[in-house]
Amino acid sequence: MKICFPVKSDNGINSEVYNHFGSAPSFVIIDTETDSTTVINNNDQHHAHGGCSPLKALDGHSVDAVIVGGIGAGALNKLNHAGIKVYQPQASSIAENIKMFKSQALSEFMVQHTCSGHGNKGGCAH
Repeated sequence: MKICFPVKSDNGINSEVYNHFGSAPSFVIIDTETDSTTVINNNDQHHAHGGCSPLKALDGHSVDAVIVGGIGAGALNKLNHAGIKVYQPQASSIAENIKMFKSQALSEFMVQHTCSGHGNKGGCAH
């Protein structure tokens, strides 16, 4: 299974999970079957609010799941429509969240959990 983690900077499995999908500078993709790591730049980082194109951001890389601190409803719906589930992290590092994911301890993002805008009025303050 390939799991995508939005990150601010690449420190491999010790990277901290970023707080918002669309504005993450890059993504660390972990293949849980091979323990391989792929890092890609966010090709859709500079978009208007509500205009996130998550599949463009992933630059054609196929993933099965995303674990991220925050995400907008549009991006969540687009990922879900593509068959990609999105989960809320319970720890700061990728390594800790992989363990929790494997033990099914992470909650799936639902629309009511999403960000409603950028800045303090959006609820996410990022």
